[in-house]
Amino acid sequence: MSSQYGPGLSVRYFRNNMDCRKSIKKLLKDLCSGEITTKKAYELIKDLPYKDLNFARLDHHRLLRKGFGEVVYCEGKTPRQLKKILDNILKRDSYILFTRASREAYLFLKRYHPQLKYNELARMIYIKKHRPRKRRPVLILTAGTGDIPIAEEARLTLEIMGNRVKVLCDVGVAGIHRLFDKLTELSRTNVIIIIAGMEGALASVVAGLTDRPVIAVPTSIGYGASFKGLAPLLTMMNSCAPGVSVVNIDNGFGAGYFASLINK
Repeated sequence: MSSQYGPGLSVRYFRNNMDCRKSIKKLLKDLCSGEITTKKAYELIKDLPYKDLNFARLDHHRLLRKGFGEVVYCEGKTPRQLKKILDNILKRDSYILFTRASREAYLFLKRYHPQLKYNELARMIYIKKHRPRKRRPVLILTAGTGDIPIAEEARLTLEIMGNRVKVLCDVGVAGIHRLFDKLTELSRTNVIIIIAGMEGALASVVAGLTDRPVIAVPTSIGYGASFKGLAPLLTMMNSCAPGVSVVNIDNGFGAGYFASLINK
């Protein structure tokens, strides 16, 4: 048996996700050819690769399970913790996506990894490697201009996952005529993301006009009785138009990720 099959799939063997995929394929090929036993194959794959940093356990196998690697949520983590996480991810992955990151954290990390980029509106640190795939774009609609930062989080997530994206801003129900001349856009996509604060009615309106799945994102934009996004969240969950799924308040990343799964 090849020495690359040590006790467990050695973390040092997986330099990046493509090597990880090739290793799994070779393992299966050797199993089929009888070069290794079923028992040995089980021993090799039962402890799937992750890196224990004491304060975090990086899931390097997530790409194989989910089709997209681990994304790092930055709030609550120190710059030194983020650097250690980043250093380890870059040993294996060709892209980076850190969400809810401050500019201070970005400037600290960029001193060590100058290839990093930062989106101020989305508050994301990233390295984008994927080229957009040849498929219909995901359409993002915002009810108001104040919802754009959440739309940016969704847009950048989608693009890093290899999707084309189109964004239409400020088409909320207070001036619904602003949407009517864009109705043809609804049929040119596989999935629509609606980002709205206040009362969040735009998701129901759009879902009633199209047969495309709608992902609704309530935002914390609004006056006191919107309860920092709770009012639009409840409106979207109680939509009388079928075909609406709802993610958490201000969760542009979650909407973008889910939309990418649908779009592929």
